[in-house]
Amino acid sequence: MPGPPDPPPAAGVPVVTGPERTTGQPALRRVMGPGLLLLFIVGDILGTGIYALTGKVAGEVGGAVWLPFLVAFAVAMLTAASYLELVTKYPRAGGAAVYTHRAFRVHFLTFLVAFTVMCSGLTSASSAAIAFAGNLDQAVGLELASGTWPLIGIALCFITAVAVVNLRGVAESVRLNVVLTCVELSGLLIIIAIGAWAISQGQGDLSRAGQLRVDQGESPFRAVTAATALAFFALVGFEDSVNMAEETRDPVKIFPKIMLTGLTITGVVYILVAIASVTLVSPEDLGQGETPLLKVVAAGAPAFPVWVFAFITMFAVANSALINMLMASRLLYGMANEQVLPPVLGRVLPGRRTPWVAIVFTTAIAVGLITFADLATLGGTTSLLLLGVFTVTNVAVLVLRRDPADHRHFRAPTVLPILGAVCCAFLVSPLSGRATDDYRIAAILLVVGVGLWALHWGVNRILFHRGTRPEDPSRLSGHPPDLPRQREGRPYP
Repeated sequence: MPGPPDPPPAAGVPVVTGPERTTGQPALRRVMGPGLLLLFIVGDILGTGIYALTGKVAGEVGGAVWLPFLVAFAVAMLTAASYLELVTKYPRAGGAAVYTHRAFRVHFLTFLVAFTVMCSGLTSASSAAIAFAGNLDQAVGLELASGTWPLIGIALCFITAVAVVNLRGVAESVRLNVVLTCVELSGLLIIIAIGAWAISQGQGDLSRAGQLRVDQGESPFRAVTAATALAFFALVGFEDSVNMAEETRDPVKIFPKIMLTGLTITGVVYILVAIASVTLVSPEDLGQGETPLLKVVAAGAPAFPVWVFAFITMFAVANSALINMLMASRLLYGMANEQVLPPVLGRVLPGRRTPWVAIVFTTAIAVGLITFADLATLGGTTSLLLLGVFTVTNVAVLVLRRDPADHRHFRAPTVLPILGAVCCAFLVSPLSGRATDDYRIAAILLVVGVGLWALHWGVNRILFHRGTRPEDPSRLSGHPPDLPRQREGRPYP
């Protein structure tokens, strides 16, 4: 039986026609109102970052662990303003790659942005796997040392299980996202409640929250920016919501208020969690291992069953891993189908209709990341990759000011994208004090992607000129999914 008709287009939202929608497919159903969109944004931001990296951030700055989260929140808000202008100006599914293509029309740059987003998903999922192993260790009392092969083995088994689920196919729904968000948020609210109760009983040392630790020879500014480069990992996720634009009722009207509200909620929760954590556990102890919040529960509420919180944490990071591996494999599959990467990566499992080669390939990369990188490095690499994407997006919004829209939309004050681009670029640069390993892991991932792109492009070019593969030359240089294949009527060079 057919479902109810879609609601009429909201006022001010243009109907997508012409080159923007030439597939002949029906429009997506607009089912998300303000409440569901808010839960989607909050649920997408919550996850591995705050659960696993609070201790690592404390290790950088000492008791003032809340400060890097506050700075990261401010930078995220600047970039969110740019995303809001773009998603209300072009209210359809897309993302950073599409905005980059619209602004610069440099197809290799567009590919780099798309592949960088995919790599950020792999590093995020790998960090989630390591965090999952640490929490499982605490939940069942194995008492394995951090970074040892038994713990790495658990993380590898976990990422393999994610791949199996991915191969079987995962149908996400808005209702499921509501449940996952409530579980993830409940764990953080437990930490805040335990901290408030313990402080009211005179436990802990609230004065630690004002103590900024700076290593000898290092400036306070550099110490905070280095920690912010890592803490930013906890704030990413808001950018994914722009892909829900075509499924949101009146996105031009509700997106600005809801995205900013969602970011504010998560920012406040993170700062309160950071203060509660450092009040109950010393920064030195908090920075040891992959389960900092379990230590907070044990210190503030010894009678609380720690294993319950461990399973809540495992659930939260498992959800992060699954979502990111789904995104990474589907993005790789899409680029293969658009002949940006070798077509073998686009092969689909006949029975399950899942992109099995892309899943195997992304899982293999995740296995390498889990084996040779630690939690802090993976979190730092994720923020490095996405901050690079955010830098490009903040510049793109300024470039696209010359492309006026035929409807009213959110317009960020010009100073915000300028500040966003400068701040994101600074946090990407070595001037921020970012760890060298972040650049090493990011470079390896991008070299793999560029190598695949160059190999495929070269083989196709040779075959085309030999006449053994009579394809349109416009498909040989590559472009991310759903992007126009020609510029101004001319094929790609």
